[in-house]
Amino acid sequence: MAGTFSRIADIFRSKTNKALDKMEDPRDTLDLSYEKQLEQLQKVRRGVADVATARKRIELQAQGLQKQADKLQGQAKAALAQGNEDLAREALSRRAALGEQLAELKVQHDQISEQEQKLVQTSQELQTRVERFRTQKETMKASYTAAEAQTKVGEAVSGISDSTRSAGATMQRAQDKIASMQARAGAIDELLASGALDDLSHPVDDIQKELDKVSSTSQVDNELAALKAELGTGATEPDAAALPAAEPGEPGGESA
Repeated sequence: MAGTFSRIADIFRSKTNKALDKMEDPRDTLDLSYEKQLEQLQKVRRGVADVATARKRIELQAQGLQKQADKLQGQAKAALAQGNEDLAREALSRRAALGEQLAELKVQHDQISEQEQKLVQTSQELQTRVERFRTQKETMKASYTAAEAQTKVGEAVSGISDSTRSAGATMQRAQDKIASMQARAGAIDELLASGALDDLSHPVDDIQKELDKVSSTSQVDNELAALKAELGTGATEPDAAALPAAEPGEPGGESA
C-alpha cells in the first residue's frame, strides 16, 4: 500500500514539474537568481560594515585607555617630584592595569581586523561574480528572446503553409466539381439535341416528332442530290439531238 502511494506521489511530482517547466520563463528565473545574489552581496557588505564598526569601537576604546595611561604616567611623575612615593606607586599601578586592558584590546583588534580583511576580499570576489552573472544573464535573456521570436515566426509560417495547402486543396476540389458539372451539362445538351433525352422544358407531341423526322429526312435527300450533282452521277438522260448520227447500213440509218 505504501509503495502505491509513493508511486502516486512520484507521478504527481513529475506532472507538477512538467507543468512548472512549461510555465517557467527562463528570463524571470535568471532575474530572480540575480536578485538573490545581490541580496547575498548586500549581506556580506553589511557584515563588513559591522566588523569595521566593531574594529573602530575597539580603536576608540584603546585611545581612551591610552590617554588615561598617559595621564597616570604624568601624575606619577608629579607625585614623585613632590616626594609622595606612595601616590606615585599607586598611579603607576593603575597605569599597569590599563596596559593589560590595552593588550587585550590589541588582540581583539588584530582578530577583528583579520576578519574584516577576509570579508572585504569575499565581498570583492562576490561582486565580481555578480557582475559576471549579470552580463551572462542579459546575454542569455537576449538569446532566449531571439529564439522565442524565431519560434513564433516559424509557427506562423507553418500555419500559413497549412492554410495555403488547405486553400489549394479546396480550390482543386472546386475546379474538379466545376469541370464535372460542365461535362455533365455538355452531355445533357448533346442528348437533348439528338433526341435521346426529351427536353421537358419544351414538350413535343407525336405529330411534331413525325414532322421533325420528315423534315430531317427531306434535308438528307436534298444534301444527297446535291452531292450527286457535283459528281455527275445524278444527271438526266441526254437529248437525241446531242447523240451522234448513225452510220449508213446500221439499224435506224438511212438506205443508199
